[in-house]
Amino acid sequence: MKLEKMRCKKEMEAEKEMRLKKEQEVEAMEGLKGVKQLLVEDDGMGTVEIILIIVVLVGLVIVFKSQITEVVNNIFKKITEQTNKV
Repeated sequence: MKLEKMRCKKEMEAEKEMRLKKEQEVEAMEGLKGVKQLLVEDDGMGTVEIILIIVVLVGLVIVFKSQITEVVNNIFKKITEQTNKV
């Protein structure tokens, strides 16, 4: 009788572990569905992308400010020289 109770207890524990594993697998799958849904949905992505592009452009302007200024000045100098010829 005692042996039978021990077997039942072990079987119940094994079933409980199996249920917990299945629940964890289901939760993991639901988590993957959430990640997949997050990747598929692109609400608000446009705003973030535009802000990142602006930040990169501003950074480039700050880094290459003197070179950009020199190029722009040369362009305007050539424009004014050529307009004086006409």
